[in-house]
Amino acid sequence: MTSNVGGIDRILRIVAGLALIGLAAAGQVGAWGYVGVIILATGLFSFCGAYTLFGFSTCPLKTEEDLKS
Repeated sequence: MTSNVGGIDRILRIVAGLALIGLAAAGQVGAWGYVGVIILATGLFSFCGAYTLFGFSTCPLKTEEDLKS
């Protein structure tokens, strides 16, 4: 499983996931707010299945120099 969620995208997913879970727990948005668990997981694991399906990635590209070190 190759990482395909980059830095800023990852931070936004974690914050949004926690916010949705918090709102759902407080009864503000209903049970659909628990979709935040999926958003949080994609941020924590740096992998998004939808990105894989569409061939998309927000991770920085690695150069040959990066691979050598």
